[in-house]
Amino acid sequence: MKNRTATLLLLGLALSTPAFAEPPRALPEGQPPADSRLGKLRDLNVDYFPMQPLRDISDWPARRREIRARVLVAAGLHPLPQRSPLHAIVYGKVERDDYTVERVIFESFPGHFVTGSLYRPKAPAAGKLPAVLNPHGHWANGRFYDAGLEGVRKEIAAGAERFEVGGRYVVEARCAQLARMGCIAFVYDMEGVADSAQLQHRAGPRPVEPGKPGYLFFSATAELRGQTMFGLQTWNSIRALDFICSLPEVDVTRIAVTGASGGGTQSMMLGAIDDRLAAVFPAVMVSTAMQGGCACENAPYLRINQGNIDIAAANAPRPLGVTAADDWTKELQTKGDPDLRALYALLGHPENYEAHFHLQFPHNYNSVNRQHMYSFMNRHLRLGLPEPIVERDFVPLDTATEASVWTPQHPKPAGDNVGETHERRVTAEWTRATEAALDQLGKAQRFQVIAEGVTTMVGRRTADVGPVAWRERNRTDAGDGLLMAGALTALHHGEQLPALFLYPKQYWNRQMVIWLTDTGKEGLFGADGKPLAAVAALLGKGYGIATLDMFGQGEFVAAGGGKALASVRLAPPGADRDSFLRAACFTFGYNPPLLAQRVHDVMSLAEFLRQGEGGRVAARIHLVAVGQQAGPVGLAARFMLGDWIHRAAIDTRGFDFRAVERFDDPMFLPGILRYGGLGALWSLNQPLATVSIRGAEDVSGAIAAALR
Repeated sequence: MKNRTATLLLLGLALSTPAFAEPPRALPEGQPPADSRLGKLRDLNVDYFPMQPLRDISDWPARRREIRARVLVAAGLHPLPQRSPLHAIVYGKVERDDYTVERVIFESFPGHFVTGSLYRPKAPAAGKLPAVLNPHGHWANGRFYDAGLEGVRKEIAAGAERFEVGGRYVVEARCAQLARMGCIAFVYDMEGVADSAQLQHRAGPRPVEPGKPGYLFFSATAELRGQTMFGLQTWNSIRALDFICSLPEVDVTRIAVTGASGGGTQSMMLGAIDDRLAAVFPAVMVSTAMQGGCACENAPYLRINQGNIDIAAANAPRPLGVTAADDWTKELQTKGDPDLRALYALLGHPENYEAHFHLQFPHNYNSVNRQHMYSFMNRHLRLGLPEPIVERDFVPLDTATEASVWTPQHPKPAGDNVGETHERRVTAEWTRATEAALDQLGKAQRFQVIAEGVTTMVGRRTADVGPVAWRERNRTDAGDGLLMAGALTALHHGEQLPALFLYPKQYWNRQMVIWLTDTGKEGLFGADGKPLAAVAALLGKGYGIATLDMFGQGEFVAAGGGKALASVRLAPPGADRDSFLRAACFTFGYNPPLLAQRVHDVMSLAEFLRQGEGGRVAARIHLVAVGQQAGPVGLAARFMLGDWIHRAAIDTRGFDFRAVERFDDPMFLPGILRYGGLGALWSLNQPLATVSIRGAEDVSGAIAAALR
């Protein structure tokens, strides 16, 4: 009887469904959705980044894994690239009273040099030695930094420094003192600073130039592969740790990292992703305010659903020490420190966390804060030294004859080993090493890695969707169907979505089909104003249809006369758009890409259908997505929703992420090419009931096959 009813309904619908001049509006004319995403974009300077609350301490291992995955995905190091030989060169020993300094060159990628200074104690050791990595941050000239005589005398007068030499050469001061304490200390250069001469530290956005090998950093193509200056520096830090671990005299169970400012950023990032570290001491960087002002401290996805407090916390329960100054960290004592202190207490290791607040000093790694670090290292690296540890002055290195790694025997890179030619070689090698790492994985492991990466990119799981409210604006008799227009609101996220629901009048089989198109809910209707034939056929078989304007479609852009966004907003606006701050990381490091936001919208719609409207709880939900934008969204949403979706039919209309050349392209999805682009999204759907629609003429047949 049901089949007969459905057949009759299909015939009736074909004859009696009215045409619409335009799809019914969900909101009054001229009224945009009340959606938080239409407001100001988040950015690194003016937003508040508190630690994400834990419901229960038992949730911490999963939360820590999530933070770790986000840092790795953001850095383009998920999976970690295949490691190449370091080819480390250690030479040019300089003798000091109780320590030595050597010059170091190694290759993080083939032909790409990381340079630095290696400090070792002279005193004979009973066993293997602890080691401390020292990323230096954005001090002028990096490890060659000299504050000058006038500058250091002001610091001494203010109580920030004790000695002229130590206060002038603050990067060298901590390395010399750590060596005197019995540690091996390694300070290495950031990209484009001091002896690092092959790449610029922070170039502005670069063009996409097809046909050339490799890619330029700060281009859309490099970003689509997750290749950023932040990622390269983080990889250099991982390889610096590899280098330290390769030294036969190092105790690999007692390795720490410390740095200030940008060096603090690298310290907390390395602590979050590398369990080889025994202790982490990031100075003047961990805070709920400004998160890091350089392109080397930012990357797409890095601070979505987390901030620097969360990233520093990912080191827990291993020892963590932080400092604050009269800079963006000045509110740490009341914003951030209580959360970190509580976390360590709940984990049963309150003794492993410490924070020091010297707000009388501006941004620094001065002798006062270095003193805290020495004590921290003494305890947590088990040095066994009597306290207090008092820093002593030293003979500084001469930059040209004792510190710089480039000599006639080891000449500074030139020609094709610097600039854009070298840059393309590095990104090509990064791609090769990543693909090699993926190829080494078994099928199940590869699926897991890609799934974790895409889940991080989307940034919202089904458990995060929360309640969805419905406000109906009008209800239209559509012959044998009932058309309802209104707005859905994802209450936990402040997102409002114009939506339409079509229900058959006579017989509803309690199954709903989510229908996604490139033009939003308008795409449910043909040029004649009637529902598409495939839609009418589904209604005739008892299915309900749900469609919506995803973010940037339909009523979101109606005031501009468009059907969907042609470009997305970028941050920051104004004069800074002409500088390195135009890099993609400053928009997408804090705001999800449009594709991810649209997946969120589909997830909200699915959650609402599970809740039901007016008693209409869907027993099954299916998904149809057709279009170069809607198809990829549908693939990602289908994967994220898992068994919430019973069957799916998807057509991407020949879309290819490799064709995206602009940061403001609506389909710009940083990192997706690292996993294989659109093919990765299809691979995630292979275990699910998802079929590919091969062409427009095959839509009805594919949908029928998918829902059979």
